[in-house]
Amino acid sequence: MTRILLLLTTLLACQLAQAAVILQYHHVSDHAPKSTTTSIDRFNEHMAYIKEHEFNVIPMSKLVEMLNKGQEPAPKTVVITFDDGYQDNFDNAHPILKQYGFPYTVFVATDPLDKGFHQMMSWETIGKMVADGVEIANHTSSHLHLVQKLEGENNSQWLARIQKDIENAEAKIKQNTGYNFKMLAYPYGEYDDQVTALLEQLGYIGIGQQSGAVGLTTDLRAIPRFPMANTYSSMPSFKVKINSMPFTLLEVTPTDPTLAHDNTRPELRVKMDVTDVRTKELMCYVQGQGAVKPVWVSDNEFVISPEGDVPVGRSRYNCTAPSKTKSGYFWFSQPWLRAKADGTYPKG
Repeated sequence: MTRILLLLTTLLACQLAQAAVILQYHHVSDHAPKSTTTSIDRFNEHMAYIKEHEFNVIPMSKLVEMLNKGQEPAPKTVVITFDDGYQDNFDNAHPILKQYGFPYTVFVATDPLDKGFHQMMSWETIGKMVADGVEIANHTSSHLHLVQKLEGENNSQWLARIQKDIENAEAKIKQNTGYNFKMLAYPYGEYDDQVTALLEQLGYIGIGQQSGAVGLTTDLRAIPRFPMANTYSSMPSFKVKINSMPFTLLEVTPTDPTLAHDNTRPELRVKMDVTDVRTKELMCYVQGQGAVKPVWVSDNEFVISPEGDVPVGRSRYNCTAPSKTKSGYFWFSQPWLRAKADGTYPKG
């Protein structure tokens, strides 16, 4: 994979695409869990690259406003986001971002803040960030697994429970910051068609943790972001991702990422505008299995299936292809969430 990323980096040209890339961070620290952490030096490298290469950094709310109006993002648009609300965001990341003058958005789960959990920011600290122009948005109240029903819970009860969890967090954020963006970052990046339908009904947009760039055909109920923790934060990888572009998607099947336990090798079907796509060089990657060659069923539609079983829990298919005319690569990611044998989903 490293060799592939180095090759993609060397192929970046000078023509620019109108697209946005959203970066997702959790911890910025030298002492937090590796799986969700970006080192301070690496984070500084990321921000220095953004500044040096004159990217257009905007807050999440501005990008959503543009997309809702049907306005294409300006070339080299970047959004910087954090999930959960860790104290190291304020201690380590905020001074760097303030130095560069970059706006950013923090998605907070409000219960851990209210309860003063270890490593989490206080509302007082968040108030200092808000005074510096930082956006605070919704990550639910309890950081729950949204797709998981409780034992004995019917569908209506489940939807009512998660709606309450989401709306309580939004009310708490408004009470403490004045913000009411109605932007929800899904805990663990997990959602299904019923969750996205509920968000749409409530007037929210939904933000995932699957990778990919953002454009006018992006589903605003499942906006992709590039996770930037651990090995995903390497500079060769970062340079490719921050210069990536969204495919112009016409149809993706299925839309629901949840899988029954016996659905071990899900088929993904993607139809897109291929005018600027080098289709012969399109390649997909199944998490944990490597490259899978797509099967083209028409000039603009392909199907992929893994050769082995996808794991129980979360996984992804990533598809990339070079542009005929622009710098960077098109990038699309399909998340999956496969149930355990008892129909429940893994926690954590």
